[in-house]
Order: sequence, then structure tokens, then C-alpha cells
Amino acid sequence: MVKIGMVIGGRYEIQELIGTGGMSDVYRAKDNKLNRNVAVKVLKQEFSENRDFVAKFRREAEAAANLMHPNIVTVYDVGEDNGISYIVMELVDGYTLKQYIEKKSRLTINECISIAIPIASGIEAAHNNGIIHRDIKPQNVIISKDGKVKVTDFGIAKTTTSNTISSNVMGSVHYTSPEQARGGFSDEKSDIYSLGITLFEMVTGRVPFNGDTTVAIAIKHIQEEMPSPRIYVEDIPISIEQIILKCTQKSPDRRYQKMSEVIEDLKKAYISPNENFVKIDTYEKNFVTKTNLNSMYRREKRMSEEQPDATNPAKEELVRVNNVKKKNESLVLPRNVKNTDEASPEVALGAKKPVNKQENVKKNPQRPKNNQGARPQNQGKGQQQGKPQQQGKPSQQNKGASNPYKQQAPVKRKPSKQSQQAEKIKTFAIVAIAVSIGILLLILLGKALGIFSDKEDKVKFINVPVVNNMAISEAQKTLESRLFEVEIKYEKNDNMSPNRVIKTDPSGGSNVEEGSKITVYVSMAEDGVKVPDVSSLTEAEATAKLEAEGYKVEKHFEKSESVAKGKIISQTPEGGSNWSHDESVILVISDGSGKEKSKMPDLTGKTEEEARAIVESLGMSVTNVSPDYSNSVEKGKVCGQSYTADAVVKEGTEVSITISLGPEPRYYTCNVMVNAPSDYSGGTATIVLKTLDGTELFNQSGVTFPYPLNINQIYGASKGVLEITYTKTKTEESVDENGNVTVISVPVQDVERREVDFE
Repeated sequence: MVKIGMVIGGRYEIQELIGTGGMSDVYRAKDNKLNRNVAVKVLKQEFSENRDFVAKFRREAEAAANLMHPNIVTVYDVGEDNGISYIVMELVDGYTLKQYIEKKSRLTINECISIAIPIASGIEAAHNNGIIHRDIKPQNVIISKDGKVKVTDFGIAKTTTSNTISSNVMGSVHYTSPEQARGGFSDEKSDIYSLGITLFEMVTGRVPFNGDTTVAIAIKHIQEEMPSPRIYVEDIPISIEQIILKCTQKSPDRRYQKMSEVIEDLKKAYISPNENFVKIDTYEKNFVTKTNLNSMYRREKRMSEEQPDATNPAKEELVRVNNVKKKNESLVLPRNVKNTDEASPEVALGAKKPVNKQENVKKNPQRPKNNQGARPQNQGKGQQQGKPQQQGKPSQQNKGASNPYKQQAPVKRKPSKQSQQAEKIKTFAIVAIAVSIGILLLILLGKALGIFSDKEDKVKFINVPVVNNMAISEAQKTLESRLFEVEIKYEKNDNMSPNRVIKTDPSGGSNVEEGSKITVYVSMAEDGVKVPDVSSLTEAEATAKLEAEGYKVEKHFEKSESVAKGKIISQTPEGGSNWSHDESVILVISDGSGKEKSKMPDLTGKTEEEARAIVESLGMSVTNVSPDYSNSVEKGKVCGQSYTADAVVKEGTEVSITISLGPEPRYYTCNVMVNAPSDYSGGTATIVLKTLDGTELFNQSGVTFPYPLNINQIYGASKGVLEITYTKTKTEESVDENGNVTVISVPVQDVERREVDFE
């Protein structure tokens, strides 16, 4: 049995109990070897002799020990000491997501997304390592005081080398997937379902399915349609509603297939919460089958026989389970459904199949009354086996209806004058449209052949100016004035002065189409030095670098969709080319009319000044700053932004940020039963309760144990320190005048301090 103060594994000193579960307890402990606080999960004594429970406990350690991710609680060590099986984990100072939901009733949409994305990231990391968690729920998510979200408790996780694993453990039934409830295969999509249920609880403050027994809840997961969270909270954005519904589809194939897809849509929802971008397949209700129900009942019965009653509520519910089984067997659909009558809810529930009149006529060919669609009654005799015999000409009433199984011939009617006129108008309109299309095609064909072309449609050809031996700057201006596109290339030429035009391609005097590209070959200076490459710099940086090398700079501005305002699009000559200091380096600079796309950085935890600097460095601006309370981000730091991290944004985008005011001040309550210290020897004691900053909340002397401590209206403090001054007995040696040594008990005062969480 684990006691406070004992040392496990020769190094982990148990300090206090901080949590308990169905099969294990969690203690705060100190690692005396590394001098750090840790959490130690200990298998409960009643399960330590059960091989299955010990194996399951060890499997958790093996599954989680290989996972290193900021959103997963790290496992440090695993071992056994004198029959005590334990796992040593990272100690996260905070509270579970379940506790957080219960305190706030329900979370805001921004809070939900900010918590759901880290949860999904942690689960995704586990999936990438071949591990399925299989027990995702708010109780297994811890939020630290500094706002970090971590997934824990891989107690029923299992490694797999294939896409699916067989599950014999239902996990927590409120969050279990239909396939887990049926005892079928569970894979990544099972964790996605559980995350969807968790997200549902975050936004609504409740779980979607509830019941008196675990079996009743499991059946609802299998049979009942997932309710929309809008039923409970009307203002939930459409994107969050659709993400939840897609995660919790009954069929795994209709859910998100990868956790990365969930993360992607959650990020989109943060940016555009009211945009309906989630695609969900048509929903098909998934009825429970008799085989699946029977297997679930057998599993519950087997577990009740193998496990003690205290740990398996299925045994005490077995009678109620059988009643549920009988009621649900009537919901089983036949395997081979042939028509819509057999698939109707009435037939599924055992109702009498409705009579089909047409089918009844065939089976029992009696002459019905001559109503709508019924067999006409013939005059006279001679009808056998439902086949009418005509005697002479049939009456006008029965004309064309002697055999109701044959299609009746349509009645020819003379068209009215209005219908004739409408037909003429329709015919005329069709002819007019056809003629118009024909004329248009003729015009287009004539233009293509040059028949209908005019001066504006003709291609304009002009002569290429002769710029040979011109300075490159003068030649470039001459060509560009004629609307030619100029490309400059440099060559060595001993017979030509530096920076002079050697030739052009096409050559001067050629007749070419207006706007054509002219390549200009320029002589390169022998004494030129390599031009620095400034293509990725800003205008100011490029100018300073070139002028430092002794070059003159000539600037031109152009539009660009890919280069930010003020940055260099291109340079002439190119970086690394030899160039004379007598000639200018031509820079083409973006004028900002094109918008550069970039990813939005994560500003969380930055100061306002830091956030502004980061945003402005990307060509964007911070236009709105608002304060808000945050339980996860310290006061004065960014806790929210209008565009989520990694969102694709354009230059010039206006960004809004939210600055944390710290945790929202609130009133807390302390309701604890103060038990006596372990070495308490009796008598009265003094109890003092203080906040962590030293503010005294309670001071009472002369109390006896156990003492109920109930204090309300504690403002702005979620924890406190309890100081207990009490009497204990100390043994001392006493020597009398004859030198005899005796051991006596002496009462002494001592003080014990405990940390207390307020509600």
C-alpha cells in the first residue's frame, strides 16, 4: 500500500494524492535523483495480482514511452517495487479539460478551437507512431497553468502495424465510437469520433448521449442519430457544427480519415467560423444488428463473471441488459430487403405488412368496382380467370380499358387555337436563333480568313531600330520607346568599347511585330568587377550594397503578384556578372500593386510591440487591439488573433490581436475535510488557511479532527496553503542519579503544511 512519505523505486518520494481512477491512483512525488517533481501513477492494490490488469498497466507505459510531443504527457520511467506497479510521468500543474468545462459550463468557440487543435496534434503524433489512444475524453486532457494542452492516459492504447486493431475494451462509454461499442475494429477514425464527442461537450457543456446504464449509452452511440449542438446552443457557428457532425458519423468511412484533416478544418473555422466549407457525405442511419447486440451482451456477461462486482457495473445491470436486448431485437432489419414495404419502420417493428391492391388482384382475380385504376365491369357473361371477353363493340366507358394491365392508348385531341399559335411562335424563335448563330459563325470565319478585317484587327509590323555601338542605356530607351521588350546579354568583345551594343536579335532594320522581344548583346568591360546579387533585397538594401561597390543605380518600378512592395524583382546585369563602374546597374522594384501571400505567424505569448513588429515585417498591419481575460496566457501577452497561425494571408492584410488581462477574477470556495496529521498524538490543534501570496483567510484554534473547513467568497485565488499546528509525541532518553537510562515520551508542537485547491 502506498503511503505519504514512502520512497518507490529507490528515488521517487510520495508527497500527496492528486488524482484517482478506476484502476490506478496518481501521486505527486519528488524524484530525489534528478531533484524534480513528477507524477507517479500506481496500480491499485486490488488489481496488482491480476495479470490482465498488470499487463494493461504496463501496456500504457510502453505505448506512451515512445511518444515525445509537446501535447502528450511525457513518460519518464516504469517499474515495480515490492508488488507496486508504477509509471513515472511528467507532472503537469493544472486541471483536466473536464474540470474546466464544469467550471465554465461551456467554452467559447475560440477556446474550443484553441484547445481542440493541440489535442488533435497530440493524437496525430500518436497515430503517426502506430498508436491508437482509444480513450479520448475530457478527463484525459490536462491544461497546465501556462495554457499548454496535453493528452494523457494511454491505458487502453494499443500499438498496431496495420490500419485497424481489434478492441475488447469499451473505454469511457460517453465518448466511445460505435465500432468500439460493438466490439469491432478500432483505428484512427475511432479517436476522431471521440474527439468529436469531446468537442461537442466543450461547446455545449454536455455529452450528446446519456442513459441509466453503460449498455444503454452504448446502444445510443450505435443506433441514434447524432444531435446537432445547435439544439443546445443556437449561436454555434456552422463550421464548428459541421466539424463535430463529420467527426461523429456512424460510419467510419464518412468521418475525417486523418487527424490532420480535422486540424486543417479547425484552423479554417478559426478564420471563417460562419463559412460552410466542411463536406459531409449523405447520412445513412446505421441500425444495430442482432449479431452486434448479442456480442455486446455476451462481452458484458463475461466481464461480469471474470471481474469483482465493485469494478464491473455490467454484472449488476445484467437483468436490465437482457430487457434492453429483447426490446432491440425487434429493430433488426432482414438481410435481404426486396422492396420498400419490407424496409419500412412498421415492418421492422413487427407491424402487419400493408396490402398491395395491385398484387392482391393478381393473386385473387375478382372483379373490383370500376373506380380509378380498377378493372372495369363487363356487360354480360363470359369472363373467366379475370380476363374480360368483349361482345360486340365495347361501351364508351370501357373503351380502351378492357385489360387494365395493358397501357391505355392516348386519346387524340384536336389542338386549340392558342396551342397552335404557341407552336408557331416557338418554331419562329428556334429559326431566328439558328440564323443568328449562323451569321455569327460566318463573321468569325471571315475575320479568321481576313475577309472582314480592318486596320485595327491587322497585326502591326514595325522596323527594329539600329542601335549598334550605342551605349546600353541609350539603346534600351530607344527600343522601349518603340514598345519592344528588351533583354540584355553581355559578351566579351575586344573590338568594342565597354557597355556598347554589339548587335541585336532580330537585327536592326528587320520588320517584326510590334511588342516583340529584342535581345541586345553588349560588350563587357574588361576591368569590370562582379556585380553583387541583390535580387532578394529591399530597395534600400540593394541601393546601399551597390553604391558601396562603386556602382550607379537606375531604378524602375513594376507590378508584381509574387514580390512584396519595395523588394527587387530583377537586376541588370545579373548578380555575379562583370560590369563597369561607368555604367549604372538597373533595378526593377515591386511597387506593391501585387499582393504577396505568406503564412500568418503564431503571435500567442508575444507582447503587443513584438506582435506588431512581426506583422509589419510581413507587409501587414495591426489595426485593432482589444483586451480579454485568459486562463492560459499571462497578462500583457497576445492571447488571440484574427487570423490563426499558418493561415495564408496577403500583404496589406489588417490583423486584430487580443491582449490577455490574465485569468478572469472570480470567487472561489474552499470545502475540505481536514484530517489529523499522521503523527498526531491527540489534543486540540490550530488551523490557518492562507492564499499563495500570504493573505490569511481562516485562523481557528482549539479544533479537533476531522475538522470540516468551509469558506466561501474567496476572490481571485484558486489555491491556498493549509497550516496545521498540532501536538505529537517525541521519545527522549532520561538518566537518573544512579545512571539508569530510561526512554520517556515528550509532547512537542509541530506544523504541517498542505496545498489546497479551491473550487
